[in-house]
Order: sequence, then C-alpha cells, then structure tokens
Amino acid sequence: MMPDVHKAGFVSIVGKPNVGKSTLMNVLVGERLSIITSKAQTTRHRILGILSGEHFQIVYSDTPGILKPQYELHSSMMRFVNQALEDADVILFVTDLFEKSEEETQIQQLKNAEVPVILVLNKIDLAKGTQAEDKLNYWKEQIAPVEAIPVSALEGLNMGAVLEAILRHLPEHPAYFPKDELTDKPERFFAAEMIREKIFLQYKKEVPYSCEVVITEFKEEEDIIRIRSEIYVERQSQKGILIGKGGESLKKVGIAARADLETFFGKQVYLEQFVKVSPNWRKKQKQLGHFGY
Repeated sequence: MMPDVHKAGFVSIVGKPNVGKSTLMNVLVGERLSIITSKAQTTRHRILGILSGEHFQIVYSDTPGILKPQYELHSSMMRFVNQALEDADVILFVTDLFEKSEEETQIQQLKNAEVPVILVLNKIDLAKGTQAEDKLNYWKEQIAPVEAIPVSALEGLNMGAVLEAILRHLPEHPAYFPKDELTDKPERFFAAEMIREKIFLQYKKEVPYSCEVVITEFKEEEDIIRIRSEIYVERQSQKGILIGKGGESLKKVGIAARADLETFFGKQVYLEQFVKVSPNWRKKQKQLGHFGY
C-alpha cells in the first residue's frame, strides 16, 4: 500500500567523478546503497535510493560521474545520466572545492533545465580562507541555481539543509513506491557491486576498470545465503593479476566482500568467485547488454 504523502518526486544527483555524489546519496537515504572508493568512475549504473517520510517521498538517483566517453561502456554510463536528468523533478548538482569547471554541454544542460537545480558544494571541511564562498559564487554565476548549499557529506555537515531545500522544491504528488522500499535494485545487484568495490580497493591501474561482476547464483536459505559470482576481465594477464599467486589476491577480495555482504543482508554468506576473460567487453554493445548496461 502506498503511503499517503503530500510531496513526492525524483531527485537526480549529477556531477563529475570523485566529487562525493555516492557518499551524499548514502547519507541522505541513511543506507549504504552506492559503493564508494577514491577512484573515479566507481559508479557505473543509475541507482535509486528511496527516502519516505510521513508526508513526503524522495526518490534519489545516484548517477555515474559525467565524463567524455572513451568506450561503449562510458556511452552507456552517460545514457544513465541523461535518463536521470530527463526524469528529474529536482536536480542536485554536486561539485567540490577542487573541481574547476564542467564541460560546456553540461553547463548548458543545467542552465536550460526546466526543473529546479540545487547546487551542492562538497568537501567544505577542507576549505581554507574564503575558498568555499569563492567557489559558491563561481558556480552561482555559471548555472544560476535556485539554492546553493556548502556541505561535507563525509562529515555530515549541512546535510539537513540539503533535505530541507529538496522538500521546498519537491512537487505535490502521491508516492511512487511503497513506504518500506529503499531501492529499485534487486539483491543480486548489490552483491555484485560490493564485490566490485573490493576489486577497486584491492587493485591498481587498469585492472578495476576492466572488471565486471555478474552474480550467477543467489540462493537464500534459512541461515545462509549462497552466492556464486563471475568476475570478467578483458585480458588473460588481468586474470592472472586478479587471482594472484596461489589465489591469494582473489581470496582477499572474497573475505572483504563477504564481510560487507553479511552486514548488508544480516545473514551468513557463502561466496564463490570465478574469473573469466571476455576480450574488450567495454567496447562491445552485446556484452554490455548482457551485463545490464
């Protein structure tokens, strides 16, 4: 049964990689739905996070960081961004103290948006002198947002102000989802994402970007969840790096991922991992479709 609310709408969170969009959404929703690493392009999909209050429902869209496509994978990621912008009732444009500018096309998109754009300046806990004020003024001139809020998503600074700003601009509408739903993604998606996060944290250079995780089996029993995962890489040499000597590197990924999976699902997890090679999968539309892009 849908909750009786006065306001409801889609809030798209957009910006360049590494400005803290995923951290922002996780804090706003109150759940760790988007994976987070210090590496750019960690987020590849559009992930919905649903926050329901007594008289409102906010459907957040965390999107991939805005970039110039170099692979078909990047093009698919940017399609998720464009879809989110098209669906938005409110846009949260997230930038930080250190980001210089957006692409001109993105600036125009934000300027021409037919819905309210709220500027969120992240990482103000690192500001020195008038740095935060200067950046806010710069972006106000660039995109003319309806509101501009300095925050630190990591420290939780001013996050209440972001929620209040969203509620001011949210349209009157019945709820889109049942009150107890947190996301539109299935359990398999989050299992794959948690494993992929550990790959990003464990490996350097090109290996994490060349990996994709597919959950081929997800069996929930009374006391345990049995998960079978396949990790795809583009080259045989990457497979060797991923597995490591005697399988030690892959084992570390599995141990770290299993700990997060057990916390997330609240149940013991048995995790199997298999590594496969799919040459140049990031450039092949058919293979990307198989992976859900």
